[in-house]
Amino acid sequence: RVSNKQETLEEAAKRTATQVSFLEREHRAMLAEFLRNADAARSRMADDGMVVHKLVLVLDNVRSVYNVGSIFRTAETARVQEIITCGITPHPPHEKLRKTALSAVECVQSRHFDNILDAVSTLKQEGVRVMGMETTSRSNSYTKISYPEPTALVLGNELTGISTQAMEACDDLIEIPTFGLKNSLNVASACPVVVFEVLRQWGKL
Repeated sequence: RVSNKQETLEEAAKRTATQVSFLEREHRAMLAEFLRNADAARSRMADDGMVVHKLVLVLDNVRSVYNVGSIFRTAETARVQEIITCGITPHPPHEKLRKTALSAVECVQSRHFDNILDAVSTLKQEGVRVMGMETTSRSNSYTKISYPEPTALVLGNELTGISTQAMEACDDLIEIPTFGLKNSLNVASACPVVVFEVLRQWGKL
């Protein structure tokens, strides 16, 4: 039988507090596991002498956890220096992101900024040249521009791309030429195209 008894405010408050407490403990456990796995993975890579390339990927409000996971996998295979997530971009520790990235999130250094402009400003202060991947009238083809070490590539939201303010803050804008009705690739598809062009120019391929 289903009870028709209505829950009192006090009972609802206690139930909610219990649920919040459980979620908090679950999050702390997930964070601890992520940090342990990340430390172990980076230790293995250091022992194997894997070289980290001075390339940073900056994700400007990329919404899909599947796209972000794919980009983490690209970053791991290319041994990029780090991924910077901004705004609403899903970021570690994140269980669904870990699954879509096949644990690559534990192998790639990352940090999160609430605001893309703060991320770009910080990178410039660190001596990184920042290039936005966006189709505009003033963008250069990604194969016709040189990439200094270190370089950061900014990738934008699936629908709106890189914010106007972020584009203005970038040192250069680059694009992948397209020949169909659509003028751009999916962000997760575009990322490896440019990442491996950078590594090719640096003599890593």
